[in-house]
Amino acid sequence: MARDWRPSSWRQMPIRQVPEYLDPAALAAMESKVASFPPLVFAGECERLKAALAEAAEGRAFVLQGGDCAESFADFNANTIRDTFKVLLQMAVVLTFGAGMPVVKLGRMAGQFAKPRSSDVEKLGDVTLPSYRGDIINGAEFTSEARVPDPKRMEFAYLQSAATLNLLRAFATGGFADLHQVHRWNLDFVARSPLAAQYEGLAARIDETLRFMAACGMNSDNAPQIRETAFYTSHESLLLPYEEALTRESSTHLKTYACSAHFLWIGDRTRQPDGAHVEFLRGVANPIGMKVGPSMEASELLRLTEILNPANEPGRLTLIARMGADKVEAKLAPLVRAVTEAGRKVVWLSDPMHGNTTTQGGYKTRNFDAILNEVKGFFDVMSAEGALAGGVHVEMTGRDVTECTGGARKLTAADLAENYATFCDPRLNAEQSLELAFLIAEELKAHRARPERELVRAAQ
Repeated sequence: MARDWRPSSWRQMPIRQVPEYLDPAALAAMESKVASFPPLVFAGECERLKAALAEAAEGRAFVLQGGDCAESFADFNANTIRDTFKVLLQMAVVLTFGAGMPVVKLGRMAGQFAKPRSSDVEKLGDVTLPSYRGDIINGAEFTSEARVPDPKRMEFAYLQSAATLNLLRAFATGGFADLHQVHRWNLDFVARSPLAAQYEGLAARIDETLRFMAACGMNSDNAPQIRETAFYTSHESLLLPYEEALTRESSTHLKTYACSAHFLWIGDRTRQPDGAHVEFLRGVANPIGMKVGPSMEASELLRLTEILNPANEPGRLTLIARMGADKVEAKLAPLVRAVTEAGRKVVWLSDPMHGNTTTQGGYKTRNFDAILNEVKGFFDVMSAEGALAGGVHVEMTGRDVTECTGGARKLTAADLAENYATFCDPRLNAEQSLELAFLIAEELKAHRARPERELVRAAQ
């Protein structure tokens, strides 16, 4: 018999990646304060996202999840939010054309403030301090004062998330997301790219499609689908005191929702079946995700899918594969096979970032070719196993950072110091993100055309 669930039942389970707050009374007071705040997202929005993800589970939609590795209090401004949202819109338009289906837009935004760490401590010279765990927990500065976990940071994270969500909703419905405007941005990108000839064909076909729609009378004035877009937020559900404080019961849907974001996921370091993070997310009604790394065994994955989605509800559970380019085919195939044979209804996403991290010249970085190769390997595995490639999950920014090597500009290790701005993991910059979208679009078109060719040969 399944255990009873409450928003606080995670507190009775083993927990990993938890900060050690020095003042339990101050922590409890902040939890109570956050619990009195309005929800950041609403049950109806979460249900709409779940329905969109159910379409992706059936191969009728494609998911684009992207944004910062960890949001920063210091970098918070309207331009940063706008630029990342803009690039995600540009990527989505390209992927929509390549996939031939709607793209579900899911930002790592408005709440991605906590990060798991491989070590509890960080050493610099002879000094050892607690690791930086994200701005909602402690500061990135390498001082003993900054690295002390401070519960007051939860309130600031909430306020910044609320302001970010307010702006994102305005951008999504106020005309900024107009399809014609987004396409003009893409045309500007293609004109500047060293790989312009490679991208011009796809850009021209999108242009023709928009002109055809306009000729049929569909424009920004009479078609909200052209002028507006649905955009959802997500983050890793890591700091459970904060997540519990923002959990609400919906009087309309008669279910309990984690109201810090529309979509929450469990990381590869906190996915223990008997752990606190799995316990918390199994009980909320949001659509949820789970990272699936190379150490995952098929039996454990099946057990987790049953715990997190016992009703096998389409759109409820998304599995985010993060294997590494050199491991994706060998490690992912048996997991996909097991899930498919068990009849589990999930959305599979490729996270080509986390398994391809290296260090060069003292900087953590990721190579663009390795990222692309993992995406290609993901598509190949899904095709070979008769499963659906549901989308991609990338760490990216709208800023012109130099954190990942490669791409059309052929950034090298020597270029990393030019504008290396991340406090945690390296991100694709705006240009690299769009390059990846164009290349994935071609991959989607090729995989979409393959069954059609097979049908033609069968008919002959």
